[in-house]
Amino acid sequence: MSETIQAIRGMNDVLPADSAAWQLLERVARETFAEYGYREIRLPILERTELFKRSIGEMTDIVEKEMYTFDDRGGESVTLRPEATAGIVRAAISNGLLHKQRQKVWCSGPMFRYERPQKGRYRQFHQIDVEALGFPGPDVDAELVMMSARIWRRLGLTGLRLNLNSLGTPESRQGYREILVAYFRGHEATLDDDSRRRLGGNPLRILDSKNPAMRELIAGAPLITDHLDPDSAAHFSGLRARLDAAGIEYVVNPRLVRGLDYYSRTVFEWVTADLGSQDAVCSGGRYDGLVAQLGGEAAPAIGWALGEERVVELMRLQGRAGDETVADVYLVLGGAAAEATGLQVAERLRDALPGVRVETNCGGGSFKSQLKRADRSGAHYAVILGEEELQRGVAGLKPLLEEAGQAEVAVAELATELARRVVGRDRG
Repeated sequence: MSETIQAIRGMNDVLPADSAAWQLLERVARETFAEYGYREIRLPILERTELFKRSIGEMTDIVEKEMYTFDDRGGESVTLRPEATAGIVRAAISNGLLHKQRQKVWCSGPMFRYERPQKGRYRQFHQIDVEALGFPGPDVDAELVMMSARIWRRLGLTGLRLNLNSLGTPESRQGYREILVAYFRGHEATLDDDSRRRLGGNPLRILDSKNPAMRELIAGAPLITDHLDPDSAAHFSGLRARLDAAGIEYVVNPRLVRGLDYYSRTVFEWVTADLGSQDAVCSGGRYDGLVAQLGGEAAPAIGWALGEERVVELMRLQGRAGDETVADVYLVLGGAAAEATGLQVAERLRDALPGVRVETNCGGGSFKSQLKRADRSGAHYAVILGEEELQRGVAGLKPLLEEAGQAEVAVAELATELARRVVGRDRG
């Protein structure tokens, strides 16, 4: 017997029993985006490596250590996308979507980073990503935060906290960078190896260090919010005023810098205490210089990405994982004639009752075994059709989730009776 082939480490299967939560999250996000006027864009999973080097930054962990990069058969360096923002901006530029236009778009799908797998951090992970391109003011920043807060409410999730910061413009950040370098140079003996390396390239990333030994040193570092340029300070104040007016609570966290070089001004994260160390479930910010950096005409932009695995796990922990019911109605069929007729009956029910899940027993089996399958499906009703019922043009209608007797219903009246029981129940 051949050895079984296992999934690649850090790349996980989503099994049917777990899919309900994913579907619920994706449906809620999709409906919410539509209500706010955001349209879907679909992107390649594979991009030129240069796209991510220019956007994310060559000194970041993502580009230096984590990307799945290889040469294709034509000798070109390509990369499995580690995030979606750069691809969206590339698509907007190459397809002329920003020429005298503004865009509100979203996408979803798998991303890839070669990290040490742990709970909430995988090598193939899934994101829902939303971006607003061409909007300069704090109003769209607030809208994006409000939209994410609405998704949490619709999913019934609690305990999420919003961290907020401003990184200023690249010019004001350069001044802050010099102050920060001077501070860390004065404590260079305390820095870990990663921080010493970042000191000469991107010292702000030291503030994002997860090394507990660095915590006290980082806590004493100068605050970026004390060194914002006037326009960035006004932008941040405008965002905070809008969030205050909307009743959205937040904490200003001057140590929040995010791990990508393209961010400017607003950055934010939604975090939870329920997931351990992988506490961020949705992160984003403004990246006003990225469009020009990737060859387009300068345009402001902002977006966020939601980690589906983490949100689904949070839904599970909080009892919000969705309905795993496979069917509303399960057809139990006894005998060859009933099996053949049952497929037709099921099709007529699906025609008459859109949205009602009708599962037909396939593969035979005794009435007892079929009723066990009906119970396992989570269906509210079993429609029982055997040779004797078939001859009389009737079917048994058996409630599965309540203590009630089996009724006999004419096959021609099944749709009407199920509409009254199933559809009427859902609307009640």
